[in-house]
Amino acid sequence: MKSSYRGVILLALILFASIVCTQYTVNMYFAQRYMEVLLLSGAAVVLFPLAWMVFRKDQRDRREQGK
Repeated sequence: MKSSYRGVILLALILFASIVCTQYTVNMYFAQRYMEVLLLSGAAVVLFPLAWMVFRKDQRDRREQGK
């Protein structure tokens, strides 16, 4: 599998996980389950830097393949 496909698939999965965490956060907030809200919000905050690292690694791999 080429690195660009791997990067795109990983970014799509991370985006999907972020959307799911955000949706569950809103649902748990309305259900007044605040501990779960904090945990899911923390997960959503962690997913963004993870996506950034995957994106940067994919860009670096593409540049190295072009040389």
